[in-house]
Amino acid sequence: MASIKQLFFANLAQTTDFPLALEMERAEGVHIWDTNGKAYIDLISGISVSNIGHRHPKVVDAIKGQVDKYMHLLVYGEFIQSPQVLLANELSQALGSNLDNLFLVNSGSEAIEGAMKLAKRYTGRREFIAFDKAYHGSTQGALSIIGDEEFRRGYRPLLPGIRHIQFNDTAEFQHITENTAAVIVETVQGEAGYIPPHAGYLKALREKCDEVGALLILDEIQAGFGRTGSLFAFHTEDIHPDIVTLAKGMGGGMPIGAFASRKEIMDSLKENPILGHITTFGGHPVSAAAALASLQVIQEEELWKRPLEGEKLFRELLVHPLITEVRGRGFMLAVQLDTFERVQKVIEYCLEHGVITDWFLFNDTSLRLSPPLIITDDEIRRACEVIVEGIDRTV
Repeated sequence: MASIKQLFFANLAQTTDFPLALEMERAEGVHIWDTNGKAYIDLISGISVSNIGHRHPKVVDAIKGQVDKYMHLLVYGEFIQSPQVLLANELSQALGSNLDNLFLVNSGSEAIEGAMKLAKRYTGRREFIAFDKAYHGSTQGALSIIGDEEFRRGYRPLLPGIRHIQFNDTAEFQHITENTAAVIVETVQGEAGYIPPHAGYLKALREKCDEVGALLILDEIQAGFGRTGSLFAFHTEDIHPDIVTLAKGMGGGMPIGAFASRKEIMDSLKENPILGHITTFGGHPVSAAAALASLQVIQEEELWKRPLEGEKLFRELLVHPLITEVRGRGFMLAVQLDTFERVQKVIEYCLEHGVITDWFLFNDTSLRLSPPLIITDDEIRRACEVIVEGIDRTV
């Protein structure tokens, strides 16, 4: 009989020729165990998903409690289902900025697709401004606005009316005009290698959007839910977005996403035509219950404070002649090396010694650090020790 690993390669679609191919058995907190019983410190959180750690007991209890009541009932928006309603209410209060309406979906890509449709429908415009090296997902609309031609080229034609500009360069604002439906920007660029906005940049972008009547869409899919040292990264920027997209750390490990806006804007999806945006499984009650529990854990335990403390320790410990920069904010950190080959060797060494890290789609010369918010100082010290040792072995 074929092994699980053999079936993995035979029956699951692969996206690279070099998957990590670790056969995992269980996970809890900051650790994952493989089928041989080996423990790994998880420094990537499933790409910024497991913000409160794996299998948090309050999330597990919420999932079990909801499964005992009901799971899928009907397409989103028809029945009143308390997990959806309670999540939307609490999350809208947490977001602030009059973002009082949420449309619940299944993933970050879906949140982006919905936000783009909403901006078109509300403004009556068709053009979008996005950013070089931005990442917003892999579906057709999201792919149209990601900022790397290598990843777009094989799937053209994509959506028309998309212009990419340089991040952190206010001179590029000249391209935002009265034809622009929306500007969509990550509050910290993710796959570019965790690049934060310069001080005042997002505020200036908000002012330019106001000047020409364009909407401002903030992508908080990777930065949200405490990862940068505030509940949402835009909370430190003194700005009020028109639409915010959410996913990843939202569900406590369950699949869910959302786009949030003001009711005035969101109501435009109700007419001309009706059912302007629909989803079968968006806001699945089990995922919604998990997301509510996860949000409550982050708020009650003030876990959003932890990344700023942990960032200081990472920066103190990750010192090596081959590390040219530790870049980012909170628990979105990139360790800049020189070549992809070195990054691969360090990742392999880390795996051998019980630490999981990764690289970035648009910056393959950096190591990704986005651990769960609950990681301890001792776990950070151990992880950094292994990373520095791994770099030494490549010399």
